[in-house]
Formats: sequence, C-alpha cells, structure tokens
Amino acid sequence: MKKHPSRKALPSELAWHVLYQAALFETDRSKVRERIAAAERAILVRIKELFVVTNDHIEEDQVLDDALYALRALRHCVLPEASSAA
Repeated sequence: MKKHPSRKALPSELAWHVLYQAALFETDRSKVRERIAAAERAILVRIKELFVVTNDHIEEDQVLDDALYALRALRHCVLPEASSAA
C-alpha cells in the first residue's frame, strides 16, 4: 500500500489536495469520517492563507469551495447518520 506524504512535507496548496483525494477514494468505511475531517481542515487552512494574499486567486477559491461541497456530499452519502444529525 502506498503511503501518502506527510502534510508537513507538502506546501499547503498541495496538502489539502492529497487529503481530499484520500477522503474521496477511501474504501474503509471506518476511516471515511476522519479522512473527510482532515481534508476539510486542510482546505480551511488554505482558504485562510488565501484570505491575506493580494494577487488574484478566484479560480483556486472556486476549486476549494467545490471541494468542500463534494466532501459534504460524500459525508451525507457514505455516512447517513451524519445527515440526520445536521
């Protein structure tokens, strides 16, 4: 099994993407909740970083927003108990 690089080894603009893909492609249902949470945390870190950047990052903002939306959809599809708690 291939290991994912540690989050500290990657710049934040890549770290969130690695964690996002890990959540999307996790096959062990017992790990999905934590994978989603880790990806969401990394995405929020990246959003906060971009908040203080002065150059144009509209496209990356949209990608990050889409990723958060996809993770929420995944949570509600794979973890139905999360849907009733929301």
